[in-house]
Amino acid sequence: MDSVRTCAGSNTGSTQPDSRRSWRRGPERPLEQGSWRGWDDDFLLAWLDALPFGHSADDELVEIVDSDRHFFVRQMAAKKLGDLDRLKAFAEDRHVGQILARRLSRAEDVAYLEHLCRDSRYVEVRRAAAAQIRDLESRGVGAGGAV
Repeated sequence: MDSVRTCAGSNTGSTQPDSRRSWRRGPERPLEQGSWRGWDDDFLLAWLDALPFGHSADDELVEIVDSDRHFFVRQMAAKKLGDLDRLKAFAEDRHVGQILARRLSRAEDVAYLEHLCRDSRYVEVRRAAAAQIRDLESRGVGAGGAV
């Protein structure tokens, strides 16, 4: 049986009070034409799904990730964000942190994943980071490996 890698030294449960974000069904500002803020969740999710690789919408995506929209909408925006360094600002968000951990895939990212695994307050983020480390190790990508 294969051994399962877990986050060494991580907490198994959060000692923090429940810090779930409240969310708001869109649109946030119904009169704002041409902006994601004026779109309902269904239209916003369709727009996110249609964004092509190499898009130029990272500014809007960061705003969506930082908004009060439902976590699913925020996660979908995080998945489409092109610049992962901008996503690192949301590592302490229980839902977005999971997306960040799953998108890190370079040998240089292993140290950051280990940091998330060790220091995140949220078990979901720690588990996602551990799973990503296992995946990278299975592909031969590690601290000393190549991409």
